[in-house]
Amino acid sequence: MVSHLFFIGLTFWSLQALRYEQVLKANHIVQARLLFILLSLAIGSTVSNFFLDYFVWSRQLPLLF
Repeated sequence: MVSHLFFIGLTFWSLQALRYEQVLKANHIVQARLLFILLSLAIGSTVSNFFLDYFVWSRQLPLLF
């Protein structure tokens, strides 16, 4: 859970570097924030799952030999 929260926060922080004003419609601030939150959740949890799976696989690697 800590890993998920860390990567979601890291994703949210990194998404703030985008210049979204050029892509989204004007005066739709709430929708833009919701989009950033949903993108952060999706990308952050995917990256966290990848690292957690990698950690589990690397610990199981010695069991193959």
